[in-house]
Amino acid sequence: MADELKLKHPWMVAVWPGMGSVALTAGYYLLAKLEMYAVAEYEANDLFDVDHVEVKEGVIQVGKRPRNRFFVWTDPKHKHDIVVFLGEAQPPIGKYHFCRKLLDYARELGVEPLLTVPAMATQMHPEQRSRIFGAAKDDQGVEELKRLELEMLEDGNISGLNGVLLGAAAELGLRGTCLLGEMPHIFHQLPFPKASLAILEVFTTITGIEMDFEELTEQAQTMEKRLGEILTQIEKTYGGQQSEEESFGQESSQEEERPTSAQKQRIEKLFEQATKDRSKAFELKQELDHLQVFKEYEDRFLDLFKKSE
Repeated sequence: MADELKLKHPWMVAVWPGMGSVALTAGYYLLAKLEMYAVAEYEANDLFDVDHVEVKEGVIQVGKRPRNRFFVWTDPKHKHDIVVFLGEAQPPIGKYHFCRKLLDYARELGVEPLLTVPAMATQMHPEQRSRIFGAAKDDQGVEELKRLELEMLEDGNISGLNGVLLGAAAELGLRGTCLLGEMPHIFHQLPFPKASLAILEVFTTITGIEMDFEELTEQAQTMEKRLGEILTQIEKTYGGQQSEEESFGQESSQEEERPTSAQKQRIEKLFEQATKDRSKAFELKQELDHLQVFKEYEDRFLDLFKKSE
């Protein structure tokens, strides 16, 4: 597949599940708003096991391993095409091997700059601005980030594939950058789109890509209000008997409800709209997340980005 693609100075953004769904939200927004299309799938079944099976209406489904897919956007200005690598999970073993194989394909595509965009949990209040912390392969990359007036990750580590990929890339002489979006640590179990928005604002500045952030901004504002209300409630009721983490745990452990018939009809309507206009896919993603059913529809959702024959 790589031989068939002729990309123009492509950049690659790699995303996986993580705190606040920060990276995945950024990745899915790029897929939807740039109307990207799938070009390849990276098979790594030897590194993943099946640890559960789904049950639907009493019927046990065949176990599935996480999938890893590449998506492409062709820049109409012919400056920098974009590749998004979307992994459904990080392998429990063989992370370095996984990254080297991924980089082999990325090099076949001609990818040079690589970015990972995880979350960074701090003591920030959910109503504060999300800062972006940066780290790069070399001094030149660090200076480029400083010119953007980002916070530098002076010391510490970048865990999981978000760091291992960039370390493996550095060994191969490839440029790599990590943009970490700040989020409140006590809400790490909930989506925090404000951090995703901050990351994408920096990303579009770096690449010169024009993108509509209206939907992501609205989602960030809605979540900010919700988290602010939760935090206010915790502060009012917190009397020293339990921590904020424990209070939040009770708040977020409510039993999930299945979608109603009306909600299922809305899902189908959104799928129909997104099939005709892929820029509508993020609205569909928001609805699936809101109803907590995205995993059930994930393959079908990503099929929206298959390239038309």
